[in-house]
Amino acid sequence: MSRKNNNNEDVALESILWNCRVALRGFGSTERNRDAVIGLVFLKFAGDKFEDRRKEIIQEHPDILMLREMPASYNAKNVYYLKETARWSYIVENASSNDIAIIIDTAMKDIEEDNPSLNGTLPQNLYATLGAPAGKIKSLIDEINKIDEDRFHEEDLIGRVYEYFLQIYAASGTKEDGEFYTPASIVKLIAELIEPYDGVVYDPCCGSGGMFVQSMKFIDRHQGNRNKISIIGQESKPDTWKLCKMNLSIRGIAHDLGDTNASTFTNDLFKNRKVNYIMANPPFNLKNWRNEDELIDDPRFSGYAMPPVSNANYAWILHMISKLDVNDGKAGFLLANGALNADSAEYEIRKEILEKDYVEAIIVLPRDMFYTTDISVTLWILNMNKKAGINQGRKLRNRENSVLFMDLRTWDENIETIEIDKGKRKRKVAFTDEHIERVKEIYNSWQEEDGNYKDIPELCKSVSLEGERGLRDKDYSLAPSKYIEFIDRDLDIDYEEEMVRIQEEMRIVLKKEKQSQAMLEDAFRGIGYGID
Repeated sequence: MSRKNNNNEDVALESILWNCRVALRGFGSTERNRDAVIGLVFLKFAGDKFEDRRKEIIQEHPDILMLREMPASYNAKNVYYLKETARWSYIVENASSNDIAIIIDTAMKDIEEDNPSLNGTLPQNLYATLGAPAGKIKSLIDEINKIDEDRFHEEDLIGRVYEYFLQIYAASGTKEDGEFYTPASIVKLIAELIEPYDGVVYDPCCGSGGMFVQSMKFIDRHQGNRNKISIIGQESKPDTWKLCKMNLSIRGIAHDLGDTNASTFTNDLFKNRKVNYIMANPPFNLKNWRNEDELIDDPRFSGYAMPPVSNANYAWILHMISKLDVNDGKAGFLLANGALNADSAEYEIRKEILEKDYVEAIIVLPRDMFYTTDISVTLWILNMNKKAGINQGRKLRNRENSVLFMDLRTWDENIETIEIDKGKRKRKVAFTDEHIERVKEIYNSWQEEDGNYKDIPELCKSVSLEGERGLRDKDYSLAPSKYIEFIDRDLDIDYEEEMVRIQEEMRIVLKKEKQSQAMLEDAFRGIGYGID
């Protein structure tokens, strides 16, 4: 998140969030401090929602005291029931206690027991083992207590605070730590292209849940109905699975992430489940995703060459294809650029999915958009139905056996500066809303019957499967540079005129050097020294 100075509220909120980050510095690993901060943020917002709902119940049923303490009265409004010792007000009242760490750990345990949907989600026995003195934990509680909707009038204050911490901890972590968070502007672009208005949205490697959050924000931006979307996904890392559950729960987003973390490849939690949309950012070039003799007969890979153990890129692609509804399934996901030209078994898979006409668009993104790598990556759009039809009121043409290529590597002028430590900042490229709208405009015009799409040199190109310079002709490469026209600006140079200009510049430089030498010799002679 950029540190901007738009107004006093903005600065004050960021100052509070900064103080939260530094409160536990030096008392544990980045991951444990992250979990401690985000866990308390969860308690704060869960407590605020509980108190608001409790007031509603009192107004609705002033004569029924017991109803205020019935979990079902809260759960019905997507609010978690909290017993008195698990409420944020109780945590604040006891913040100065020497036992504050135990009080927080107990609150986390009680909340899970009273709300089965949170089972296995909240940090357990974390604060007592963190190693931070009670005074530091109190400082953290005091800072988080300042984050109040009455003070910061934002439509999605919960979302903003969670986004801040997820982004910051991803930016300050290792490559593995950063896998749980995909930059928001990229996720927003994916949502705008695949348009998840209704149906099932799936992420096979959901990280902290950013894809799901943006799918809901997409619906809100376009005045859709959240109730028409179902969210399912899974995550292999236990800590990240918990982060995702907390992130979605505190935002009130219904979801099914399974009962525990699990590997998508070796323990598919949604076997035989078909989905309408997939949004994903799989780990790039994942190695050893299976044993050599494992999954050989798995139906997800039936009819294709077996993806190599050394790289899971095409295993992810085939897994997602197996999940998409054959009538209207769409997927938007990220892969390292190496997948565009990979050979051996990956070449055979790429050839097959192009012949089956699953690929709709390939979009290469600028370098330096991710927090843990500076490589350029590619956004793939798969579409199981590229025939003419109507989609959300848009009349689509038949796009069968054609692919839209876009190269956005020069779109690197917008820089976000993220302060990850005192005096230490990380600069990252991010798309603006105008960038996203421009990509969507090109993509939609290419899809639509009356879209007036045109190839643009150095930006986009529509390519057919057949014909000269088609996909078959280029041996099924998906590298945009194989197809998009690049202008050779050297052709505009008049080399004879350029040589005359260079010779004249050299003549002037030599003349000035001789003049300088002559002046230096005169100066030395003036003080009695000779020049050999």
